[in-house]
Amino acid sequence: MDLDIPEVNFSERWSRGGVGGFVGRCAFEHYLSAYRDGMAQLPEFEICDVPTSFGTVRAYRFAGRHEGVPVLLLPGRNAATPMYRTNLAALLTHRTVYCIDLLGEAGLSVQHKEIRSAADQARWLTEALVGLEFDRVHLLGVSIGGWTAVNCAVHHPDRIASLTLLDPVFTFARIPLKTMFASILMYAPGVPETRRRRVLSWISGGSDVDTADVEATLISAGSKDFALRTPMPRLFTDAQLRSLAVPVLALLAGRSVMLDPDRAAARARNLLPHGEIEVWPQASHAINGEYPAEIAQRAAGFWDGVDGYRRT
Repeated sequence: MDLDIPEVNFSERWSRGGVGGFVGRCAFEHYLSAYRDGMAQLPEFEICDVPTSFGTVRAYRFAGRHEGVPVLLLPGRNAATPMYRTNLAALLTHRTVYCIDLLGEAGLSVQHKEIRSAADQARWLTEALVGLEFDRVHLLGVSIGGWTAVNCAVHHPDRIASLTLLDPVFTFARIPLKTMFASILMYAPGVPETRRRRVLSWISGGSDVDTADVEATLISAGSKDFALRTPMPRLFTDAQLRSLAVPVLALLAGRSVMLDPDRAAARARNLLPHGEIEVWPQASHAINGEYPAEIAQRAAGFWDGVDGYRRT
């Protein structure tokens, strides 16, 4: 499997400013091993590296059904493309699917310029959509990927057909302080692997992360091996959420530790002009891995409705 490995950045863990990068050559090799293991379990794909003003975005195209507007997947923090291992087969029965590694995050996208604001975040993603030659595209994002999708739609909605959000952070509700403090353990140097996995298990609703070993290993490696340099996302304002002209499907996890699902659902229903909001009671923040078939079915129906509306 040739992943066409780019020249990545290297960066001090606690230095300020600049661009994100791996904390050393050995750290990159460790992360790359986990990344390769994850990519080896995905369906056949094509690779495209898309230049933007802030760096080169690594994109993968998975050939599925060609009818309808394609779907672009945005991963969660430190997860990159392999986190959608359990989702791709079901999604590909409905649409052609693309996935990118978020710029400034662990993965094979390579940041070249400092990202200083939410507007910068929206700009690089919009430029990636242009580079991938999307006239229209459905965005699906989990966690920080959901925030990234909404942020792009707030600033540059023209190419976005719809948003599908899986337990998105900083979008409809704030992250609880307890979760913020626990997450620090994921980034602190010298934290044992067993401790990182306990945090991951807690975020995933107490599940045994060894049953999702590929994803757990990748996320743990990303948190250990990569130094983020992107600004902390800010909760969207009421005005920003009201401004969203694109249809939104939000699937919130009833057992999420990243947000209060009832409060998030109430705010989303009150503010989104074209929103379909559901709380899935038994889901955790790892909702994409827990309900891959159900998410594909629900999302496909939503996308078909959006595309049908545009054809009338």
